[in-house]
Amino acid sequence: MKGKNYKFFKSLRFRILIILVIIGIVPSVIIEKGILDSYEDRAVSLRSSTVKTQCDILCNQLVRQNYLEDTSSEVINGEFALLSNVYSGRILIINKDYEIIKDTYDLEKGKTIISQEVIQCFKGESTSQYDRRNNYIEMTVPIQDTETRDIYGVMLISISTNEIVASLDILEQKGFRLLTVIIVLVLIFGYILAGILVKPFARVTKSIEDLTDGYLDENISVRDYTETELITDAFNKMLTRVKSLDDSRQEFVSNVSHELKTPLTSMKVLADSLVGQDNVPIELYQEFMQDITDEIDRENKIITDLLALVKLDKKASDMHIEKMNINDLLELILKRLRPIAAKRNIELILESFRPVNAQVDEVKLTLAISNLVENGIKYNKDNGWVRVSLNADHKYFYVTVADSGMGIPKESIDHIFERFYRVDKSHSTEIGGSGLGLSITRNAIVMHHGAIKVYSEEGEGTTFSVRIPINHIV
Repeated sequence: MKGKNYKFFKSLRFRILIILVIIGIVPSVIIEKGILDSYEDRAVSLRSSTVKTQCDILCNQLVRQNYLEDTSSEVINGEFALLSNVYSGRILIINKDYEIIKDTYDLEKGKTIISQEVIQCFKGESTSQYDRRNNYIEMTVPIQDTETRDIYGVMLISISTNEIVASLDILEQKGFRLLTVIIVLVLIFGYILAGILVKPFARVTKSIEDLTDGYLDENISVRDYTETELITDAFNKMLTRVKSLDDSRQEFVSNVSHELKTPLTSMKVLADSLVGQDNVPIELYQEFMQDITDEIDRENKIITDLLALVKLDKKASDMHIEKMNINDLLELILKRLRPIAAKRNIELILESFRPVNAQVDEVKLTLAISNLVENGIKYNKDNGWVRVSLNADHKYFYVTVADSGMGIPKESIDHIFERFYRVDKSHSTEIGGSGLGLSITRNAIVMHHGAIKVYSEEGEGTTFSVRIPINHIV
């Protein structure tokens, strides 16, 4: 159960749900807060404006009736009492000597009050301050003669905002209930919507899981979203590549089995022929033994090339890199192969356009170039030629192996680097070889971070172009 919960919290569905909740709830909370603050500000502003108007009217009466000199006016005192009761407030009247001459609470009468607001008000500036923590509004209004603009005193009034706070509490409760409903709806619809959104991904997962018992005959396709389309397209490419690799593996195993079995079959036929005959002539015996020896050499050649190919399939960490003179290396390769070429009077030519020193693995590069030159000799015509040229720039050196041989058909060019692939299968036995040479060559060049290309016209010869970095790339 714990594992299922953990998977859910890590799932795309849960993350989409969280995003939808945030998008749905956070704005609601912000809007609710904004509405309540706006209501509070508006209510306080209206209350302050209403009280200020009534205070201005009351101040005019105080000046006309000379209340600051005689506070016994029952009419004005009654208005003070009414105003205090209506707004649950307190009114203080302060004269020029900063003495409190009237207090509707009868607590501070006769005392002196000096505050920044009172001093500011004696200068003709009314003040208004809202104390949100204690829930009251404090205002100062100058008692001023409207004609002479003389200030005779200050009215300090504090009014309660408990009604506003009570209204805010009611609004907050309603807002909380509404927010709770919104949260529940967002969770429900968010969960449903998240399920709808991730459903295509679930289909992708299901299609991939179906491959556990083998490859699908058809590619998967979930094109609901651009993302699922990209995922399925990438997966289909990978699947095609895996199928190709599997087919290549099966073909490779089949070819290896065939190539290894053929010499063994020939040897068994020759050996059975000798065993089945009495008094075999020495000449025939020697001929059959020579044929068996040739088949053993052929078998050994195939195994040797297979081992070389396995080594080249390993990581680049098996490279033994050293700085070498490539000109000397090519001369040594051609020198070793000239006796083979001389049997068919094939001329080996080396063209070096400049001295080249590069960081290479001598064994692997020698194997690669030797295979190309040997192929040029094998698939050549008598009295032909094989030309090897060397050039370089600031970054790469280039080796070109061209021959005057039979060439390669266009339909075979894309397959010549495949293991055991032969262009002319009918003459494969006559020409010899294991069919692994070009595959070995390509692997050796790739391990040097190089590239090989082939250009050929049937009947007009073949050219292999090799490019390898001068400085080995780690």
